[in-house]
Amino acid sequence: MEVINLGLIDYKEALDIQLNYLEEVLIGTRDEVLLICHHPSVVTLGKKSSMSDLTGWKGKTYEISRGGKATYHGPGQVVIYPILNLEKRMNDIYAYLRNLELAMVKTLEEFGVKEAKGDPDNTGVWIRDHKIASIGIAIKRWITYHGLAINIFYDKDAFKGINPCGLNVKVMTSLEEILGHKVERFTFEKQLSSNLLELLKI
Repeated sequence: MEVINLGLIDYKEALDIQLNYLEEVLIGTRDEVLLICHHPSVVTLGKKSSMSDLTGWKGKTYEISRGGKATYHGPGQVVIYPILNLEKRMNDIYAYLRNLELAMVKTLEEFGVKEAKGDPDNTGVWIRDHKIASIGIAIKRWITYHGLAINIFYDKDAFKGINPCGLNVKVMTSLEEILGHKVERFTFEKQLSSNLLELLKI
């Protein structure tokens, strides 16, 4: 299993890499892979998005193939795109989503946040009534792409001008806001990817 850290990368460039790897996994010329990265500020619109999700956003916007509504990506996040074969995992999309949530919950607990949890009615990870992480996936012939984004640093401009996942912008939070200090990005990325590998049995 390959884990590739792309660092700070333009969203469209990362999407092109995902799609190339997706095709390679489909035809069997590449093993499964986790892509780790973070993006300059951008808004992506999933299949359930509508123009009402945009309430003043002025930056780059991309319509993409994942499920869900509008979400923001920015430099304060850790983003992971798993390119995985769900046929090896009983073709169970629900279990896959829950394991993405569980990996983030477990990682947050290891960084001192004990109240993180998933919500069956609102995919992602929540801390009490605030959302810290979002999930939006797509699947082609049982190969996954797109993935998860977790807010680790406070970003005053994050989510402004959109209704993130159809929610009020005030719902969103970050690990830095919860803890009152920053964590080290590389350490967090390493722990999260390790938990993903364990829970997805890779």
